[in-house]
Amino acid sequence: MENVRQTADWQGTGVNGKHYEWQLSNGSQWLPIDNAHVIETHYCQPGAKGITINFGHVKVFIDFDKLQTQNADLKVQRLSSLSPGQTEDIGWYFRDDQLWREFGSQCSNMQSSSISSGDVERQFTLNPQGSFNFTVGSSRYSLDFSTNTQTNCVTGMRRDLRRRPKLASNTSQNSTLASSSQLTVGGYRWEFMGEEGIWTEYKAHICSFDSTALESQYQLNPQGQLHFKIKRFSYTLDFSSMCQVNDNIGTWRAVRRTADSGNQQHSSLGTLPRWLFQDIDGIWTDYSNSKSSISSQDIERQYQQTPSGSMKFTAKNFSYELNFSAMTQKNLSTTTTRSVRRLTQ
Repeated sequence: MENVRQTADWQGTGVNGKHYEWQLSNGSQWLPIDNAHVIETHYCQPGAKGITINFGHVKVFIDFDKLQTQNADLKVQRLSSLSPGQTEDIGWYFRDDQLWREFGSQCSNMQSSSISSGDVERQFTLNPQGSFNFTVGSSRYSLDFSTNTQTNCVTGMRRDLRRRPKLASNTSQNSTLASSSQLTVGGYRWEFMGEEGIWTEYKAHICSFDSTALESQYQLNPQGQLHFKIKRFSYTLDFSSMCQVNDNIGTWRAVRRTADSGNQQHSSLGTLPRWLFQDIDGIWTDYSNSKSSISSQDIERQYQQTPSGSMKFTAKNFSYELNFSAMTQKNLSTTTTRSVRRLTQ
């Protein structure tokens, strides 16, 4: 596995008491990355492909699967500072038709595998380039560590594998992040633009996902996708563009994620910054109150990650780009540009 070969072990006390450190090298020396806990939190989520960070004046995308950057001049590594006899809690995950699932887990529509993450990790430690077989019910599977794949020995179907550390609970920073993540699950309402322009909440009995399930998957991978069926149609929900596409006929609908005001855990959301755009009448309109697919909370979250970056979203039949540096919103079809404000309360 590429990410294991490039991950080093080192002895001593980690930065700020943590057992890990993320570093970038320009070819001459390895430099620690500030706010490494943000990278670590994303890295521990099996659905996260990577993360974009600001390193000096350069934007750097870190690919978690390969532990590489898209900049050929920069290398990345994750160092581990475990004490003698201490081991890191590792999770092994496979990608099913919709989600990343940990080995040994069980859900309502499938059997649990005969092995756990611990079993897979022990086999991997013995031979990182090897393979081994296991069973689920009457089906037999083979895991190949050299290609990071799981193969059904009967049908030949292959699925991707990921090996990720689990978010540590022995540091105050990570405990806070983990608790924060758990609190937000279920605190948001997920809706699609239904008939007659009415926002309609997702319901589990219709599409197998409700708001709580969608929020859980969104937090695992905010740039990912989910696939589901409603009657004879297949759909793709794309988190990065916040839209739902009918895979059969190509039609799409806007999707939005808004704070559930009925959830007491989010009673303090009103103190967060508000994001507004200047509409055609010169009136400043809050994104949360518009027909766009994003809310002020979504924008603030992205802004905190990349204050000088940008993000894309949809509204009605148009796609837009919100530029944080210029504080503008641009219609990518008509090139119409509007001013944007961030109001702190």
